[in-house]
Amino acid sequence: MNILVTGGAGFIGSHVVRLFVEKYPNYLIFNLDALTYAGNLENLKDIEDKSNYTFLKGDITDEVFISSIFEAYKFDRVIHLAAESHVDRSIKDPLAFVKTNVIGSMILLNAFKNTWKDDFNNKLFYHISTDEVYGTLGEAGLFTEKTSYNPNSPYSASKASSDHFVRAYGETYNLPYLITNCSNNYGQNQFPEKLIPLFINNIINNKSLPVYGDGNYTRDWLYVIDHARAIDLIFHKGTIGETYNIGGFNEWKNIDLVKLLCKQMDYKLNRPEGTSQKLIAYVKDRPGHDLRYAIDASKINKELGWKPSVTFEEGLSLTIDWYLNNEDWLKNVTSGEYQKYYQKQYN
Repeated sequence: MNILVTGGAGFIGSHVVRLFVEKYPNYLIFNLDALTYAGNLENLKDIEDKSNYTFLKGDITDEVFISSIFEAYKFDRVIHLAAESHVDRSIKDPLAFVKTNVIGSMILLNAFKNTWKDDFNNKLFYHISTDEVYGTLGEAGLFTEKTSYNPNSPYSASKASSDHFVRAYGETYNLPYLITNCSNNYGQNQFPEKLIPLFINNIINNKSLPVYGDGNYTRDWLYVIDHARAIDLIFHKGTIGETYNIGGFNEWKNIDLVKLLCKQMDYKLNRPEGTSQKLIAYVKDRPGHDLRYAIDASKINKELGWKPSVTFEEGLSLTIDWYLNNEDWLKNVTSGEYQKYYQKQYN
């Protein structure tokens, strides 16, 4: 198969690309990435010379370019990860999220449809989405695959829109698709605008840890390598036209997570316990902040046998170790434009 992975130089995408390149030598894996601030080819240096791997630099919103690569390579299957994904950025610039997440997805769907016309035998468009499309939960309940969409941020609204278009192409054109909605990912290679790598970087540099509101927002956390394993399983064994929720069975209030992170960082940096916790600074809450996300991942567990391979405490420890052992990577991605963004976002 010729498989196109969009956003393959990003956080989740790089783990998916690596897994497929190493596990399936007979698949030709094409990594399409625009190399924006969050795309980094250093994430894939260990596989860049593999014979079944090709990198394509380009933007999913460039319709002429996307049509040309589909014509050239006749991609049998697409794993669509490319997206603007940070809620804070979507509040500042919502149109950028519409352009990439909605229009970009539409351009990919059209290119895939036009390439194969009505012959979709052994073809697949696999769309990666988020649990944020479901909105927010109270103190009880879980998101299931049947939960109604109720997005509350420009980011989640743009992802909800792209989900609907994928389903619509399935219904209208019989395009074979799968959709997965995942919870918050964490792990190696994540750009430090997201909570865990941001706070690891700040603790290393003795900078404040900006916690929104009272810190009681609750999220389900999924180790990125477990997410890549789930994508592999669904890609090969998922039922066409279905949605699967992927979660870590791992709910944490933000403030409790931050305190655990501080404790592990103090231990690993050989600092007195409590040192990092003193860096916590509560900041003004962001607009439309969802109270709680929690995924019911029983469907993928029952149908495909998937479950997380590590506890959150274990995964967090592995994540911290990676950042501490890769400080050059961290310094490279947090220079220049990142510093300007951080100052603007968190003052």
